[in-house]
Amino acid sequence: MAKGKNQHVVPKGDDWAVRGAGNEKATKIVSTQKEAIKIARDIAINQGSEMFIHGENGQIRERNTYGKDNFPPKG
Repeated sequence: MAKGKNQHVVPKGDDWAVRGAGNEKATKIVSTQKEAIKIARDIAINQGSEMFIHGENGQIRERNTYGKDNFPPKG
């Protein structure tokens, strides 16, 4: 399972924020979702955690796992 905090890319006004799960304060606020995704992905890879990308409506639209997967795909 993930070791570090899961990272969330969330809308924040006209900007986008990267926020660790359970944190009230954003790790970083940037002007584009693309930039926020890159930052969140780098943190999630470094921590071996997951990254959740939220759409403008706040709903999760994508989820990526980095690190050891306890349930890898069979095949």
